Amino acid sequence: PSPRHIRSRHQPVMPAAHHNRVKMFRHGCQLTICVHQRSLVRRSLGAGGSVAGVILILPMKIALGADHGGFQLKNQLRDLLIAQGHEVRDFGANSPDSTDYPDYAGPVAHAVADGAFDRGILVCGSGVGMAIAANKVKGIRAALGVSPEQVALVREHNNANILTLGGRFIQEAAAEELVKIFLDTPFAGGRHERRVEKIAELENEL
Repeated sequence: PSPRHIRSRHQPVMPAAHHNRVKMFRHGCQLTICVHQRSLVRRSLGAGGSVAGVILILPMKIALGADHGGFQLKNQLRDLLIAQGHEVRDFGANSPDSTDYPDYAGPVAHAVADGAFDRGILVCGSGVGMAIAANKVKGIRAALGVSPEQVALVREHNNANILTLGGRFIQEAAAEELVKIFLDTPFAGGRHERRVEKIAELENEL
């Protein structure tokens, strides 16, 4: 089906009730496309939730996981994301009892790599163990979230599809800000596309 509305930022904004939207930036102009079915957009964008110059502002499918070190923060983020309208699957842990972070990094990473989810968020004590484990899965580009500027760059330059957080080192409000940036920031493409493709080539050498 053809998009229902296409407008530039210089035209009047018309209501688009009952439609999801995708913002596209091309030659300095912003276009908003209102689509009928979320699945059509997901097929166009592919796994990871974005392509160069495209920002998803419709609800995403997000895979979420944590060990005991990130259990509390994971639950807080889960509730926030659900309240925002995202479709969230919580892969655990389901209690603060001691667990092993690869047991949660693996299922979340595979779910994102297989295209079943647009993005993934993993939380452990430092965030580092989750990133190391998730990056063992082909097609995953997991990055530890440290600051708003850094998270924007891991999306713009590295097309990261999983964000990891250190539950022992970050406050809830700061984590929420990093998650928002992670979900809202598009991949810049261009020269960065070539570099991300070279990462995939390294995976194929294994």
